[in-house]
Amino acid sequence: MESQQEPKVTIPPLIPLEYSNRVMLKTILECGDDQIGLFGKTVVVGGWVKSSKEVKREPVAAALKPPTAAEAFPPSPGRKELSCVEVVQSRIPFFKKIIRVFGVSSDSYPGVREKFEPVPKPPPPPPSKFFLQISDGSSISSLMVVIDSAVVPVSAGHVLPTGTCILAQGVLEKSSSHGKQTIELKVEKILHIGTVEPDTYPLSRKRLPLDSLRDYPHIRPRTTMVASITRICDTLDFAAHTFFHNHGFLHVQVPIITTIDSEGFSEKFQVTTSKKWGLGSGSDADVRHETVKAEQHIEARDKSKLGTGVKPEVKEDFFGRQSYLSVSGRLHLESYACALGNVYSFGPRFRAEKTGSIKQVAEMWVVEVEIAFSQLEDSMKCAEDCFKFLCKWILDHCPHDMKFVTKRIDKTIVHRLEYMMSISYERISYREAVDILRKVTDKTFETKLRWGVPLTAEHLSYLADDHYKRPVIIYDYPKAVKPFYVRLNDDGKTVAAFDMVVPKMGTVITGSQSEERLDMLSARMKEFDLSRDQYEWYQDLRKHGTVKHSGFRLGFDLMVLLMTGLTDVRDVVPFPRTHGKANN
Repeated sequence: MESQQEPKVTIPPLIPLEYSNRVMLKTILECGDDQIGLFGKTVVVGGWVKSSKEVKREPVAAALKPPTAAEAFPPSPGRKELSCVEVVQSRIPFFKKIIRVFGVSSDSYPGVREKFEPVPKPPPPPPSKFFLQISDGSSISSLMVVIDSAVVPVSAGHVLPTGTCILAQGVLEKSSSHGKQTIELKVEKILHIGTVEPDTYPLSRKRLPLDSLRDYPHIRPRTTMVASITRICDTLDFAAHTFFHNHGFLHVQVPIITTIDSEGFSEKFQVTTSKKWGLGSGSDADVRHETVKAEQHIEARDKSKLGTGVKPEVKEDFFGRQSYLSVSGRLHLESYACALGNVYSFGPRFRAEKTGSIKQVAEMWVVEVEIAFSQLEDSMKCAEDCFKFLCKWILDHCPHDMKFVTKRIDKTIVHRLEYMMSISYERISYREAVDILRKVTDKTFETKLRWGVPLTAEHLSYLADDHYKRPVIIYDYPKAVKPFYVRLNDDGKTVAAFDMVVPKMGTVITGSQSEERLDMLSARMKEFDLSRDQYEWYQDLRKHGTVKHSGFRLGFDLMVLLMTGLTDVRDVVPFPRTHGKANN
């Protein structure tokens, strides 16, 4: 018979972080059955206390109880007999306590004083054990950290409440508790303690609702929920770059400050250093450093005066002309697409809208794509492939976080993502969408529908959630509802633009084929009353080697919202800026 071999124990690598010399808790907590191979390893970990408990091992009163003869001298084989003197000497501490209890002064009995000096100090407080659940943000789970004050001195009265930062060295052991955790750290040395003020620490209370956490954007990343959202966001960020790099796209940074209006439908933030725009008074007005002030600006074609009715002296301003925070970078991206082929950009875009929508804040991150030698159909296919790739990547690379958001937020989120990965998306024209919505009899829409007006969120939701029950791509919109640079179709009424609408979310991707014909572009600019001088550089792309090209814009923050099952974008944007609120 062949001898049975014991299964080999795999020991996961515990490599300290290169720049902080500590081990990420993720490498300890998420190694599955291989945790047994970590027992006995000495590591340095750091994190913030999620919960704490102190257990005192012996009551103070127990120290006054004298030991019994059996406790003091337990029988033992080969142990020699003690003399009477040795017995009396062993009881000296007990006799001292009796003398102090009866208030006998040692001055009255010099011999006693001499015999019992020096008088011992009061006994130290009994040792305690601190059981801390700490997290460093790398994992859903927390690590149990056990501190024995008999081994690691802890200052008297020193507590380690929720929010305390701790860096400690210790040995990984099998958990002594009967909970879900199988491993814990027995501390041998405390390297750092960052104290906390429990009375003012916002997370002292357990599980604050998300709307309350919005008041503490600088503290809320320490919650399990926001930490999980952030890890999903990070993974999605990497996935987006991976998709485009895999398909030969180059990453290009486009400007945040611009002098053009790339859409013509959004309210913008004006950028100025002019003190006439209320940069302060008194001592503040004498500040010489340049300050960027965002002032709401209505559509570029609106010739009415701004703000208080006083137009700034733009010639004296920093840029010498009116400048704004960018609403879209696709126009700038076109110039690189017309030289390098396929390009994309990833960054913040700004809209000064006061809608109060839960899916819109003033600053949102987007992925923008431009593809040379392509038409509308090519962009729609690229957008659909990108969307499916992101869904699959999140499911493959965030299993622990997706399991958490499924349990805490939306039990159907994983199923929905899997479904959207495996099906084909419905494609309908704007006209077809209007025809479908007009035939609806079991629902009344708030906005009256007619051809030529934008489809509202209510209309789009019905198409994706109720009618098709899958993502829908709507294309060929009326030219009046899309930007000036979108290519005009042969019917002269519609343009080559599309929106991708996703169930339970709405529009996540918008795209179009750009107008490559100079005469058509000039005519559209005239319709929008745009300055030829301001867009001269953009027209140059049509004069010098024009090419058909198309692209799209993916709302990155909306994708995070979709992946997590949340409904309010303020819960996924790290520091949301909304009308009347930008505290951090």
